[in-house]
Amino acid sequence: MENVMKSSLIHLSFIAALGFTATPALADFSVNVGAIGAMPSDSSSSLNVVEGVAGLPTNSTGVGVNNNTQLGLTFDYRLSSNWGVQLVAATPFSHDISGTGAIDGLKVGKTKHLPPTLLAQYHFDMANSKFQPFIGLGLNYTTFFDTKADTELVGTLGALGVTTASDEVSIKLTDSWGLAAQAGFNYHMTETMGVHFMVSKIQLDTNASVRVNGNTVERVHVDIDPLVVMLGLRWSF
Repeated sequence: MENVMKSSLIHLSFIAALGFTATPALADFSVNVGAIGAMPSDSSSSLNVVEGVAGLPTNSTGVGVNNNTQLGLTFDYRLSSNWGVQLVAATPFSHDISGTGAIDGLKVGKTKHLPPTLLAQYHFDMANSKFQPFIGLGLNYTTFFDTKADTELVGTLGALGVTTASDEVSIKLTDSWGLAAQAGFNYHMTETMGVHFMVSKIQLDTNASVRVNGNTVERVHVDIDPLVVMLGLRWSF
């Protein structure tokens, strides 16, 4: 699946590059800057090892992540009056990882991620209106970093006899490739300045592992699938 995503991203970039060289007269470069929020619609597999050690019912536990808002920065390039490409970037999102179900509220850890997304966009004809809606479809790559286990998780594992005071507990999250769908609009206040709004749904999942002294003691698959919303100012060049 990852190879297919990478191949598709390369093809999308190649098509965009052809558009840059084939239609320079129609090019319209814009930068959008504003607040961008990631609101996960998460679900996960259960923590089977924790359930067994703690004597909890099977499939009664899980993990989730909270919402976060950062500075969004997107780059648009119009290939024609209708077609364009957009690269969505942001300052690193920061999320708290918490238990759900029978371990609801348990502080598991923290992580940061960068989710660059490349989309092909279709802009609807609106008879030269200042309001210009669009839809988009593309690929997202999310990389996780600075992931740390919370002291509450470490204490819980110690209380259950899984770890000792001298053990090192860490968390690892795998990176993700996924599809992204988008809808939004640009509103032109002047010839070069306007408002940008977009909503995206991103296919994002990760395999999380809890490690003790480098050895994995628990694995869980997490579907994060966030709704991403951005509102900002737009400058066209």
